[in-house]
Amino acid sequence: MSRRPRRNHAPGFKAKVALAAIKGDRTLAELAEQFDVHPNQITTWKAQLENGAADIFSPNGATGDRCESSARQDR
Repeated sequence: MSRRPRRNHAPGFKAKVALAAIKGDRTLAELAEQFDVHPNQITTWKAQLENGAADIFSPNGATGDRCESSARQDR
């Protein structure tokens, strides 16, 4: 059995899969089959989404920190 070439998934696809996993309507095995990814990868994306979700609701948002730091560098 030959190995499948390494695939790069778009951030939107990762978010879609992670949200489906958080929703909990289907098992990881069912999601893995539906989206053609390994269940461990779904678990990783789900954890990344859960850990990074708080940044979305911060006062500056996720992009505000980058803009602020680049503004400081310009000064």
